[in-house]
Amino acid sequence: MGGTIMASVEQLRRREGVNLVQLEADIASVRTGSSIASIALPDYVEHTEGVTRVGALSAEAVVRDYESAAKEIEAMGAELIDAAQKCEALTAQVHDAIAFMRETAAGYREEGRKIFRRIEECALFTEDVRKTCEEVQRRMKDVSVGETSHQELATQEHELTGIAAKVSVCEVQ
Repeated sequence: MGGTIMASVEQLRRREGVNLVQLEADIASVRTGSSIASIALPDYVEHTEGVTRVGALSAEAVVRDYESAAKEIEAMGAELIDAAQKCEALTAQVHDAIAFMRETAAGYREEGRKIFRRIEECALFTEDVRKTCEEVQRRMKDVSVGETSHQELATQEHELTGIAAKVSVCEVQ
């Protein structure tokens, strides 16, 4: 592969009509400065006294590549910071949503507890009403047949519980 690149460069040189001086001038005009020296070095390096021009230019080229890569890494860091801040905001929203869901679930449990109690209270009340009705029917039957005296009915009234205890035979008749 290295041989084909060299062959291409040699072919370029051999072709007539290619003005290498003009090519170099075109490349220089595309750059922002007229020479490499016009691009400032990063402040963490400085040339050593007595270094050759080739050595200095090579060192500058390498350090500029490293500096460029370092700036790209810092840019990625800034993007990561931005992404982390978005994640933190999303996490806060998730925590708020979880808290809302817990509150809602607690509210549902409380409502379920209230309804549970109401149903059981209604069931107890219904059972008490059923027993009272049966007792009142039995007492009415006994009074109409004449088997029970008022004295016995008064004694039975004290034995009753719930609503049945509150209803007197006189009220039923």
